Amino acid sequence: MLSSDRSSQRRVFIDTWQRAQAGLPLEPLQMQIFDILRQHPEYQSFMNMNDDALAQDFSPELGMTNPFLHMGLHLAIREQVGIDQPVGIRSLHHKLLRRLRNPHETEHRMMDCLAEGIWTLQRNQQPFSETDYLNCIKQAQKKL
Repeated sequence: MLSSDRSSQRRVFIDTWQRAQAGLPLEPLQMQIFDILRQHPEYQSFMNMNDDALAQDFSPELGMTNPFLHMGLHLAIREQVGIDQPVGIRSLHHKLLRRLRNPHETEHRMMDCLAEGIWTLQRNQQPFSETDYLNCIKQAQKKL
């Protein structure tokens, strides 16, 4: 997962799916990936495409969701909450989870904010704003 190469990153997801389907033991990161894949049956077919999935481009303009990006955002949220980084995100996660009562939906709400922060970072070519990110999550809570 630490590679900046798109194919290598995608290969982690595909290999995890194939290991799980074969009943092979999974490492902790792979167990998280497999859990996310179980929650997203719509992405499972991509995991069987191998090289085609590695090369596939997903165009948001055509209404396509990038399953690898989506699953990567799930992993990022889980990691952030686990280490409470940015500071305060664990508490915000718990508050949002109490209101939604659905861990998967809670991650999706937080992922919207993370994706927005990443998009803003890329568009404006400025550092990621943890403050804006956390405020976005707070706003998501208020909308419930």
